[in-house]
Amino acid sequence: MTGGARVQGNALLLGDGAQIRFIRTLRLPESGTHALPPGLGEFPLRRVEDYPDTVPPEWRAKGGVMLPVYLREAMWLSFAGSAEPTALQVGVGKVCAVSGDRWTGRLARGPQNYVVLPRQPWLDGINSGAGTVRQFVAVPLGLGATVEGQVTGEETTGGVQLQAFPLEEEELRRWREVERANRMRPRAAGPSAPGGGPFPAAPGSAPGGYGAPPAPAGFGGPLPAPMAAAAPGAAPAGRGPAVPAPSPVMGLGAGGAMRQEVYRDDRGLSRWADRPAARVFVHLVTPPEWRRITGEDAPPSPVDRAAYTKAGLPWFDHYDEDGTDLPAAGPLEQVKPVGDWLGDDHSPWVTPAPGQVKPLGNAPRPGDAVQDGDW
Repeated sequence: MTGGARVQGNALLLGDGAQIRFIRTLRLPESGTHALPPGLGEFPLRRVEDYPDTVPPEWRAKGGVMLPVYLREAMWLSFAGSAEPTALQVGVGKVCAVSGDRWTGRLARGPQNYVVLPRQPWLDGINSGAGTVRQFVAVPLGLGATVEGQVTGEETTGGVQLQAFPLEEEELRRWREVERANRMRPRAAGPSAPGGGPFPAAPGSAPGGYGAPPAPAGFGGPLPAPMAAAAPGAAPAGRGPAVPAPSPVMGLGAGGAMRQEVYRDDRGLSRWADRPAARVFVHLVTPPEWRRITGEDAPPSPVDRAAYTKAGLPWFDHYDEDGTDLPAAGPLEQVKPVGDWLGDDHSPWVTPAPGQVKPLGNAPRPGDAVQDGDW
């Protein structure tokens, strides 16, 4: 990290532009293409350097932050609140989630290996092209199920890697001038989604928004009770092969597909700074290891998606007529879903009713500094 990574609550701030939250969500079936699943609250985020006596020594060397995940738990990355244009690289086990290439730490356009904030409001999975991504799903290292293992043939890194590049100095100065001028002008009502609603808010800021924990009122009743989580590494009840006890180090595999664009950068590489403002390694930790390290219990396993849908709670569909989607990433096209490695543990799928799919789109801060290391 060249400087500028900070933790504020459960948000990770990179430089002056990027704000990232890791959002818990429902895992999708691995067949078909689905609407965007709801946000079920933020993963807790802790700095590695705050637990020097309990984290593994190799984590201390890498620095960064950590969060707890269950076996096969799904997540997405929210970029709501990102203040200035940022080219953000997202690695899963040091494989680019956008291009499928190995991590280099440098921006590239052939193929594009980053997303542009705040243009990209969120990222739910690896780029699969044609306006879709395949969901991020947590799996242990050592089984071959991670994106890292399938693309590189090795599972040595795990976690998530983030690196943020600001605009180059003159381009950033011009952008800020335009922004100041725009703030001086009277504003009309903000942009609307196709169905008339506002753009999605930051997680937790408004009930029912994509990324916000859904509010029971008005959505067909209370949230179903969370399902009891299987112990990490346990075989799915009554289904699939036995799964070896996992390492406490987790990585990300590929789950079901959903409709989501990964937007092409319309600026070009020359507009971005040569050096990153910040980078950070995000360690994914099993719940037992999280408790051992931090003394805290991990949040309960996410709610069952069938019960969620039966309760009438919302799913989401994002559309942006002005955006240009990136093509499928070659190395990522061959990645097999987690179920091919661990067996199928899905309960029968309950399709959301049309009224449950909500249209979206069209459309310096304090914090605790995060220590970087060698990765």
